[in-house]
Parts: sequence; structure tokens; C-alpha cells
Amino acid sequence: MHSSSTSGARLCLNSLTSSLSLKILAFSTLLFPFHSINASKSFQYDSVVSGKQLTVVSVESSTTVFKDGSHQHGFGYDLARNYANSLNVKLVFKTVPDNATALKWVSQGKANFAMTTAKISEIEQKRLTSFSATCGDISSLQQNGLNTKLNWVFRHADDPLTQTASGFVCKGKQSGAIRQLASFYNQNVVQEHSWDSIQRDLNQRMPIYKASFKNTAAKYDLDWHLLAAIGYQESYLKPNSVSPTGVRGLMMLTNSTARAMGVSNRTDPAQSIEGGAKYYDQMLSRYSDVPLPDRNWYALVAYNMGPGAVNQIQKRIQAQGKNPNNWVNLYSYLDRNKASNGRYRQAVQYVTRIRAYLEHIKTSELVNI
Repeated sequence: MHSSSTSGARLCLNSLTSSLSLKILAFSTLLFPFHSINASKSFQYDSVVSGKQLTVVSVESSTTVFKDGSHQHGFGYDLARNYANSLNVKLVFKTVPDNATALKWVSQGKANFAMTTAKISEIEQKRLTSFSATCGDISSLQQNGLNTKLNWVFRHADDPLTQTASGFVCKGKQSGAIRQLASFYNQNVVQEHSWDSIQRDLNQRMPIYKASFKNTAAKYDLDWHLLAAIGYQESYLKPNSVSPTGVRGLMMLTNSTARAMGVSNRTDPAQSIEGGAKYYDQMLSRYSDVPLPDRNWYALVAYNMGPGAVNQIQKRIQAQGKNPNNWVNLYSYLDRNKASNGRYRQAVQYVTRIRAYLEHIKTSELVNI
């Protein structure tokens, strides 16, 4: 363990309804209850709110969603999850093989909306309506290596579900939440030319320690890919690694943490992996109030900075009137203050790199590791 170690803007709607009338209608939803607008028509908004469930469909990609065991995360997934939270409903996120299937699901009512990179002409042919997933803020996606053509596609433009979603996204653009979320899922966090070197490291060293990662992860009910990603970030999977501050071993444990975890020899790979897994599991338990998969990111920051530092940040977030158990809020705080605080800068780099390594290890395993 290193001791220093996601309405007022213009809606990008494409539908048979004119943009001006949509703006007027969207504004009217702020003044009148949703059910008073065209009450004779059945809206998906009503079924979502009454059923307490929002169903979203997407093609799996580095921009939308990544499956991590039984959990999902990704820029698109987290954005949709935050919208569902704003409605106080549960998110059901489905993946399909292609954009055509996703659009078909929306047309058939099998999903409340789709997250796609389909061409606007394809969306209009289905008589569906769409808007930019970033309220037109493509620079946030572009600079983080994410697909700038990501849109949210709905069945009807005049459905309050469409209007609240577009308002939510544009509010996120204005507040900076979109930029923060894209920053965490930055696909350029590791330079493209570095992946060849990383893969060589993994090919050479992962086979030696894979069994230890797997066995130890099973003991603590963890994902071994995540443990391996932590190990790679800490030491590049080198058991004799040592830092100027005195942390050492494959999982780079401090002397005090090693003793607390029952590790007598920090340079022994099996002991180091065991100690790192045990400590990470303890961090997960400390943040049991944080929903998964966000709990993983909290635990990683605590693994890097110590839980005391994370708890202090949570108190500051709460004092600002924000949810201290929301990862976007914690990450945003770290990212905003990283210029003046070296520990925050290192924590941001630490968790974003581990997320990138996790995705790489999991997706490359079938072929290379």
C-alpha cells in the first residue's frame, strides 16, 4: 500500500416535434404536474415512477458499460444510474449485441430508453427521439477517449421521462458532473503505447501469481482480477518492490498494516497478496453503506490514503449538503482539489489506473493471460 499513493442548456433533441415546442413543454413541466400534460396519453414516466424501475438498454462498450463480475460500471451506466436515483427508482441495465436491437427494444416498449451510438437517421427511421448523453458537451467525452456520438433514445419526445432525462443531463453538464464522470472513466489514463508494455508484464508475471490471486480472492469473496489490478498498480507484480517511504512487497504494504494483517514477510508474494486482500476486504466493510460497485472505489481510495482521510472528505462533502456515499461526489472532491493536495492527486491516479487495469486484465484474460 503506497503511503503517499457524473434545463437550462440547449436540448439536442432529434424528433418530429420542433425544438422550440419541446423547450416550451420542458419548461412547462417545471410549472405543472407531469400528469396534467396530455393526461389522455399513457406516458412511460408514469409506469417508471409507479413501478419503481427504470429499464435501460445498451451495447456493451468502453463508453457505456463494463461488466465486473456481478456488477456493472462505466460512464454510460453510471450516468443512467444517477438519473434513476434522481427519480428514486431502481435501474435495470440490459446489454444487447448491437444498436439496431437496442432501438427495437425502445420501439417495442421493452426498455424505457436506449443508450446508443446509432446514426440519427436510424433513430428517426424508427420514429424515436434522441438527445446527446452529455447535453452536447462532446469535449468531456473526447478528451477522455470516450465515444462522442453517445445518445439517449426514447420512444416519445413529449413523455416527461424524456424531458426529465434531458434536464438531468443538461444540469449535469452545467454542474460539471458530466465532466467528472467522464474523467473517472478516462480511456486515456494509460497512454496507448504503454499497453504493450503492460501486457508484456502481465504475460510474464501473472501466470506466477494467478493461483494466489484466485485462491485468496475466493477466501474473501473478492474478484481476483481486481486484486491483480491492485497488485499491478502497486508493484507491477514485483514481490521485491520497495518504495522510499518503506512500503514493500507485491501489494506494497506498510510495516504496520502488514503486522495488523498477520503478514510476517512482506516480500513473500503469497503473504503479501493475503495481507492486501484482507486489508481491502476490511475497507469494503468500512463502507458497507456505499452501494456497489461504488464501494469498490471507496475501498480503493481508503487502501491508498487510509480510511481516516476518506472519512474526513465525506464529512466535508456532507457539510456541503451533498451525499457523502455517492462516488461522483467523492471523486469530484478529490479531482477538484488535486492541484493543491498531492495525496488527492495520487488517489485520483491510483483509483483510475486500477479501474483501467481491471478492465484490461479481465478483457485480455481469454486471449493472453
